[in-house]
Amino acid sequence: MPSRADIVIAGGGLTGLSLGVALKHALGRDFSVVMADPALAAAPVDDGRASAFAAAARRLFEVVGVWDEIAPQAQPFLDMVVTDSRTLDVVRPVFLTFDGDVGPGEPFAHMAPNAVVARALWQRAQALGIVFQAVGVETFRAGPGAVTIGFMNGGTITASLLAACDGGRSRLRDQAGIRTVGWDYGQSGIVCTVAHEYDHGGRAEEHFLPAGPFAILPMTGRRSSIVWTEEAARAERLCALPKVLFQDELESRFGLKLGAIDLVDQPKSYPLGLKVARDFVAERLALVGDAAHVIHPIAGQGINMGLRDVAALAECIADAARLGLDPGGPDMLARYQRWRRFDTVLMGATTDGLNRLFSNGSDPLRFVRDLGLGLVDRMPALKRFFIRQAAGLTGDVPRLLKGEAL
Repeated sequence: MPSRADIVIAGGGLTGLSLGVALKHALGRDFSVVMADPALAAAPVDDGRASAFAAAARRLFEVVGVWDEIAPQAQPFLDMVVTDSRTLDVVRPVFLTFDGDVGPGEPFAHMAPNAVVARALWQRAQALGIVFQAVGVETFRAGPGAVTIGFMNGGTITASLLAACDGGRSRLRDQAGIRTVGWDYGQSGIVCTVAHEYDHGGRAEEHFLPAGPFAILPMTGRRSSIVWTEEAARAERLCALPKVLFQDELESRFGLKLGAIDLVDQPKSYPLGLKVARDFVAERLALVGDAAHVIHPIAGQGINMGLRDVAALAECIADAARLGLDPGGPDMLARYQRWRRFDTVLMGATTDGLNRLFSNGSDPLRFVRDLGLGLVDRMPALKRFFIRQAAGLTGDVPRLLKGEAL
C-alpha cells in the first residue's frame, strides 16, 4: 500500500470505478488514485442486475475508453410508451409515446448488464495504473492539508481527498456527521430478467399500476429487464413464490404481446425510499452517487445521477490540479457541491412527486394524470425537452457528459 495518494476512492462499484477511470484518464500517471473495496480482489461478477444508461453516460464511457467493450451487450432504446391502467384491465391504452433519439443516430438510453459495465471499468482502471486495495476504509481524519485514512486491515494512507462511493448506507457520510433528509415509501422494487418469444424491437414500456410503476426495459436478444414496484410485504411474498406462480403474476402485468415469457433468473426485491444528504461535502471528503442521494427508480435516473456526480467531481478536481491548486481543498469542494446539490434535490422532488401521483388507485387522480399525459403527447417540443432531460443533456452539463475530454 502506498503511503500517499492524490485521491482515495472508497467503494468499487460503478460510480467509484467511473470516478477513478475518469480522473486517471484526464490527469495521467502523475495523479495517483487508490481505490479501496474488498470486492476489488476479483473481477466483478454478474448479479443479474441491469441499468438504463442515458446518452450522457454513454458519452462519458466513450471518452474514457470503455464503451467499445460495453456496446456489444448494450441494447438501445428505440422508442418508449407509457400506459396507465389497473392490473386486471384487459386493455392498457397508451397515453404517451417517445421517440428514442436525442440526435441523429443517438438513442436517449441503452440497457446494459451492470456486470458488463463494471468489468469494462475494472479492466480500464487496471490498465491506467489505478492502485486497487481489496480492503474497506474504516476511519478518516481530515486536516488542513490532507486526510489520513485508516483501512480495516490496520493500514493507513494520506491523501488530498477521500471520495465516498460507499452506497446509500455510507459509513463515511455518517462518520463525517452529515445528516440526510428522506423517507421510506413502503414499496420495494422487484428486479428480474425474462426471455420472450418475440423480439421487443427496442421498445421500453412503463405501465403505471395502482401499486406502482411496472417497467419493461429491452435488453439484447429476446430478453427484457423488469423493474416492478409493489408494496414491500407483497413484494417479499411474490419473490418467495415458486417459479411457475411468480411467472403467472408477472405475465398478468407483462401481457402476451411478446408471446410466451420465461423467467431467466431469481427475482430479487429492494426497498425503495428517498434519501438526500444535507451536504455533499465535508473537510477533505466528497459524497458521490448513492452516498449522496437515493431516489425512486420511476424515472430510471439512479445510476445516471451518480455518473453526473462523477463527471462534475472529476472536472472540478482536474481543473484544480491543472491550475496547481489543492485538488481536495475547500474551493474545489464548494464548486462540486454547488454544481450537484440543486440538480439532485430537483430530481428527488420530481421522482417523489411522480411516485405519489401514479402509485395509487384514485379515480380522480387517474383522470387528471391521464389528461396530463395526453396533453404532453400532443406537444412535440415538450416531449423533446423531456427526452433530453432523461438523457442527461439539459442544464449545466459537465464536459464528460457532453462527450468532451477533460
